[in-house]
Amino acid sequence: MTKQQSRTQILKKRSKKKEKSLCFSFFMWIFILFLLAIISGFAAITAGFFYLSRDLPQINTLSDYRPAIVTNVFSDDGRKIGEFYKERRIVIPLSDMPSNLLNAFVAAEDSRFREHPGIDVKSIVRAFIKNFRAGSIVQGGSTITQQVTKSFLLTPEKTYERKVKEAILAYKIEKQLSKDEILFLYLNQIYLGHGAYGVEAASENYFGKHVKDLTLAECAMLAGLPQAPSRYSPFQHLELARQRQVYTLNRMKEEGMISNLEATEAMGAKLDIKPRKNWFIERVPCYTEHVRRYVEKKYGKEMLYTQGLSIHTAVNIELQKIARAAVNKGLADLDQRCGYRGPVKNIPALQVEEFCRTIAGELNGSRPVKGEIYKGVVLEVDDYNKVTHVRVGDITGIIRLATMTWARKPNPKISYQSARISKPSQALNTGDVIYIKVLEEIAGEKEYEFTLYQEPIVQSALLSIEAETGYVKAMIGGRDFKDSQFNRAFQSRRQPGSAFKPILYAAALDKGYTPATIIIDSPVVYEDRLHDRVWKPHNDAGKFYGPTLLRQALTNSRNIVSIKILQDIGIDYVISYARKLGITSPIPRNLSIALGSSGVSLFELTKAYSVFSNLGYLIEPVFITEIYDRDNTLLESSKLIRKKVIDMGTAYIITSMLESVVQEGTGQRVKALNRPAAGKTGTTNDLHDAWFMGFTPRYTTGVWVGLDQEAPIGRGETGSRAASPIWLDYMQHALEGKSVEEFTVPEGIIRVKIDAETGLRPIAQSKQTIFECFKEGTEPTQYTPSPDEVLSTEELFKEGF
Repeated sequence: MTKQQSRTQILKKRSKKKEKSLCFSFFMWIFILFLLAIISGFAAITAGFFYLSRDLPQINTLSDYRPAIVTNVFSDDGRKIGEFYKERRIVIPLSDMPSNLLNAFVAAEDSRFREHPGIDVKSIVRAFIKNFRAGSIVQGGSTITQQVTKSFLLTPEKTYERKVKEAILAYKIEKQLSKDEILFLYLNQIYLGHGAYGVEAASENYFGKHVKDLTLAECAMLAGLPQAPSRYSPFQHLELARQRQVYTLNRMKEEGMISNLEATEAMGAKLDIKPRKNWFIERVPCYTEHVRRYVEKKYGKEMLYTQGLSIHTAVNIELQKIARAAVNKGLADLDQRCGYRGPVKNIPALQVEEFCRTIAGELNGSRPVKGEIYKGVVLEVDDYNKVTHVRVGDITGIIRLATMTWARKPNPKISYQSARISKPSQALNTGDVIYIKVLEEIAGEKEYEFTLYQEPIVQSALLSIEAETGYVKAMIGGRDFKDSQFNRAFQSRRQPGSAFKPILYAAALDKGYTPATIIIDSPVVYEDRLHDRVWKPHNDAGKFYGPTLLRQALTNSRNIVSIKILQDIGIDYVISYARKLGITSPIPRNLSIALGSSGVSLFELTKAYSVFSNLGYLIEPVFITEIYDRDNTLLESSKLIRKKVIDMGTAYIITSMLESVVQEGTGQRVKALNRPAAGKTGTTNDLHDAWFMGFTPRYTTGVWVGLDQEAPIGRGETGSRAASPIWLDYMQHALEGKSVEEFTVPEGIIRVKIDAETGLRPIAQSKQTIFECFKEGTEPTQYTPSPDEVLSTEELFKEGF
């Protein structure tokens, strides 16, 4: 081989080596780049994972699950009277949920729940293809675990970023929790419509029962709701809800969870779907609202509405019902005494049928219920037979004259007793649209008997405190909480009139007065030179009664005597005394406060009267007895705060004097209670406010009646006529079946016979004697002068001695 050939071969070998080297280098670079791409992709994924998961909630154990739950309010016997929440959720353990419920949700929402690791790839791929074809997100592939994460992420928007976050959190949850624990979170967290979060709240919403009591058919209906709670609402779209129920039952059957027979029976089962009770409105709304304001102020909105407090109160549901009934009856009676204000409107005969069809539609096929109020139309007024024919929807009936004789035209100058109507045409005309109350269905006929009704315009408030404990057992803040949430028992300040006088008289007793002290009831005139005015106070009857015993002055509510007492013992002293008894409202420094001119709340005045029933001790009223947090830790508990503020003897003597008010004074209507009772009426100028404040050894109760706009209530509507019947009605029913108790007489009280005219020791010639109570050492020692002694004194006076 020549040198040239050898050289050529060497060059070729070198070329081949170079080519191999370049090829190797190329593939090496490709490999390196591929590795870098993998590493970069992994790094990007890792970074993305950490980036997207940086703000995700941590759920490592079930103890981390602290959702917003319902705060419950309870009465004195543990019955629920109210709820407060942002999300109505009641968390219950999985053991309280029937297996049919668990299976129904799994079958309807995630049949492979027990198998997949939190993410179901098949579902995701299927959803991705549908979304790609549609050009937008139209279907999700979420598992139950992902739905749990969605509720925790609180991001309802449909984005791929959120789906990635769901997957990340689902993966984390699956690593930390068991399938049962995930199901527990899901069934307590999920929104199921109409404010219900979780299956327990939804079960109460739709079926009025606990989850553990649900039937298979009911379980299947609940399991059909998550896809679209509003669309499949059993309240609003029952047929669509049934379609989802059938779908769920079929899925359960396909998965072998139930038999074909069970599915068929459940599909045909009749469901009793009824709206959940509105605890707040139906039980004791005013009381519950008062509690809500207190808790919100002390603990904050977040605590109240999300942290599942258990608030136990002192209210008694039965007493509250009695109070409500008494107020309603008292206001209805008062309203009728003031006359009939006329129909809602009058419609021509051609519009009667259309009007009745509208009312029939509102009734929705239901029959009128005894005691309920309905809107009807007058068909005929029959003066001869003294009946009025009316119609309510498709129902006809009559109103007898005997039930509507009160329906005169309002006239404040005419007494209601002397102005009864004698025929129905004096009040009603054909075509009148009126409100009527169902009395009863006439036996053997299809007609109803109704009575004419009108909504009272006067308001009332009632507050009742248990004497020994201070527990506020009943509170009515107005005629109807749905119409007005203003609490007239607590928030309103109105003039108490003569109901303030017992505070003044108690102050006088502690200044040396006794029930037998004589005060001259005679005309007085007070000049106000600063404002160039003259005040000439007078008694309600316009008369002056001369020498008057202190007991008699309070019994008959003598204004002049009260003013003279205030002037004697001092305005500042009386104001200070009122403060000791719990009156916190501003009290002006003038003599008119003796007549109750200074506004107070019913709560304050009832609290003050409770001092008398508790023999001088002020027991702080209690609305809330205990509050527990969601972990059943006691946050606060009421304590008996009992402070002696006035002398026991003073408290008893005032009680005795207020018994006289009931027995022979302005509060005589209350005698019908037929047990020891003390109280005082109150009426303000122009009859704007009517009060009755009273107590027995068991309860201290106050009643106020008036108009919100501070106008006259009606002719003759004093505290005796307008307020005391409500008090009596309430107390009669509240004390029914309870033993009769006497007021306790403290040590140091003695009873002494005195002359009823002079207040001194009686003599043989005394016309009337009574036994009067005194603090020992304050009883009179002088005897009543004989007629001869009085005469000689007069003669001496005439002679100039």
